[in-house]
Amino acid sequence: MTTTADDRARYRANPSVLDALKSPRLLTREVLAGLVVGLALIPEAIAFSIIAGVDPKVGLFSAFVMAVSIAFVGGRPAMISAATGAVALVIAPVMREHGMDYFIATVILAGIFQVLLAVLGVAKLMRFIPRSVMVGFVNALAILVFIAQLPHLIDVPWLVYPLVVAGIAIMVLMPRITKVIPGPLVSIVLITAVVVVFALDVPTVGDEGELPRSLPELFLPNVPLTWETFAIIAPFSLGMALVGLLESLMTAKLVDEITDTHSRKTREAWGQGVANMLSGFLGGMGGCAMIGQTMINVKVSGARTRISTFCAGVFLLVLVVTLGDIVAIIPMAALVAVMIMVCVATFDWHSIRPSTLKRMPKSETIVMVSTVVMVVLTENLAIGVVAGVIVASVLFVRRVAHVVSVTRTVDEDRAHYVVDGALFFASSNDLTTQFEYTDDPGRIIIDMSRSHIWDASTVAALDAIVTKYARLDKQVELVGMNDATGVFHGRLSGGFPAA
Repeated sequence: MTTTADDRARYRANPSVLDALKSPRLLTREVLAGLVVGLALIPEAIAFSIIAGVDPKVGLFSAFVMAVSIAFVGGRPAMISAATGAVALVIAPVMREHGMDYFIATVILAGIFQVLLAVLGVAKLMRFIPRSVMVGFVNALAILVFIAQLPHLIDVPWLVYPLVVAGIAIMVLMPRITKVIPGPLVSIVLITAVVVVFALDVPTVGDEGELPRSLPELFLPNVPLTWETFAIIAPFSLGMALVGLLESLMTAKLVDEITDTHSRKTREAWGQGVANMLSGFLGGMGGCAMIGQTMINVKVSGARTRISTFCAGVFLLVLVVTLGDIVAIIPMAALVAVMIMVCVATFDWHSIRPSTLKRMPKSETIVMVSTVVMVVLTENLAIGVVAGVIVASVLFVRRVAHVVSVTRTVDEDRAHYVVDGALFFASSNDLTTQFEYTDDPGRIIIDMSRSHIWDASTVAALDAIVTKYARLDKQVELVGMNDATGVFHGRLSGGFPAA
């Protein structure tokens, strides 16, 4: 496919990496944003490693590899990809039942599947996701991120609570003082300093798991290259690929809206595949875009370029390998405060205002709520989004099915019917009942100029109408079809058994 000048302008990053490198102010913002995200990735990666049933270093290596690689191959600048809970849940049974080698093979195959899906154009399916599902996705994600913080707020020393409150207060006040240094970074540094100086006994990052002491190494899974191996890992790999792509493309779309820019969704899709393959070959558990950390990067810290994503991965590795002892003393309360602020910034509060709910069609609200409920109940964003799309589709079909009307007028020797509306399986099922077969005169004109045929069900319904009139020795004439409808009807008409 040829890339035009308009396409290049549409997808041009603003600011670009070059713009940031030339501007000390922009570069500082990007680097500091990456540092904040790198810190926030550590406990998340460790937690997701536990969910997957692997050593913490597997999640940390995955976060490093994916963040760095996606900074180069991804299609959405400033988006953060790393190990995620949804992916961990999908592939955890492989580790539990077959061991580490099969686990890594599953991650690599998932990356291959994602590249193939990108080539097949799966990213284009994003246009079928309604805005109400998108709003539900965002709100549900904010809720899930908040729920994920609850274990760090329940049955903990009482000092954790004032530390969390102080951390939130710092982030709220910092933008009023200066926006040069991200509020989350200041909050983490100050809260950590207070805990160290006063020797407060509160949970720290080190309590979440042991940090690695070396760089990731090449990992070639020792599995037989047979059909049996493929049959074992393929279902999990495909599930991981689909979940990862859905979350990544939804997150990319959200960042597009926040930054008022466009991103290359197909490139993001195969970029995720490449990142997962690299993660697997370096002993990582794979993952996808992380909306929580992405919101820290884009919405809280103001990052806009690939520099922040690259720095997040580099800082994470440097922090855990060379400064692991320092990172280990960061109190979880500081990171919990950051994630709570992410929840507040992510949730679409406008969507639940009474004025919005009163003005919004009930069907839109039902779709949004359905998406939220399914995501929260299953703790799976992909399931929730699919459920939301299904609900939206059903409600749309139900609504459109009732906009078709048939108007009848009778002259001395003929009946004239005007069909108005889109005709498809839902709206055409009752089409045959809209005609007065026995009462009509011998000639019937059915005017299709204000309608459009979309599927075979409608052609079958029209054939049934013609057949019923023919049995009464009455002649039917279909007129006014547009070109597309005429071609479609001509190709299928007469190919259905008589009712």
